[in-house]
Amino acid sequence: ISLADARRASPSAAVGEEVVLDVPIDDLGRIAAQTAKHIVLQRVREIERETQYGEFKDKVGQTVTSLVKQRRGKLVILDLGDVEAVLPGSEQIPKEDYRAGEHLKVYVAEVSMTPRGPHIIASRNRPELVKYLFEQEVPEVAQGIVEIKAVAREPGSRSKVAVWSHDRNVDPVGACIGMKGMRVQAVVQELHGEKMDVVSWAEDPEA
Repeated sequence: ISLADARRASPSAAVGEEVVLDVPIDDLGRIAAQTAKHIVLQRVREIERETQYGEFKDKVGQTVTSLVKQRRGKLVILDLGDVEAVLPGSEQIPKEDYRAGEHLKVYVAEVSMTPRGPHIIASRNRPELVKYLFEQEVPEVAQGIVEIKAVAREPGSRSKVAVWSHDRNVDPVGACIGMKGMRVQAVVQELHGEKMDVVSWAEDPEA
C-alpha cells in the first residue's frame, strides 16, 4: 500500500515496514475467508512438520520405543507418537513377526525432510541397536564405566559383544550379564530370543 494509506493506520509507518490492518470479517467474502483459512492451516502444518523433523533429526543414532501400526508389503509402519516411521525389509530381523499393537524398540537410522514431512527409517538389525539396549539395561555402560568396544551380529541368531572396564574394580562381563543373567536376558527378550555372547575385549585378540 502507499505510505499515505499506511500512515492512516499507523502514523509512524515508514517505507519498507509492515503495517497490520484490522479487516472486519463481515467485509470478507466466503471465498476470501476460505482462502485465508487454508493458508493459515497450511502454515500450521508446515510448522508442525518442521518441528517433528528437528526433533527426530537429533535422534538419529538413538533407540526409541515405537508401536507397530500396520504392514504394507515388506514395509512395517511404526507409530512414534506424532509421526510415523518405516521399517524396511532390509532393516528387519529375519523371521521376526511384527504384530499390530506391539511395542518395539528400534534404532533411528535415517531422517530426511520431504514435502509431506519427516521421513524416518528405523532398523532392528543393526549392531548399534544391541549397544543401545545394553546402555538402557546396564547402568555401568550408561555411565561410561564399562565400554562396549565392538558388536558383531547375525540378526535374529547371535550377537557377540566385546566389553572393557575403565574401573579395575568393575568386571565388565559380569556387569553386562547381571545377577542371574537378568540384564543380558532383558536384551535377549527385546530381540526375541537372539543369543548374546558377552566377552572381555583385548587389544591383541590372541592375548
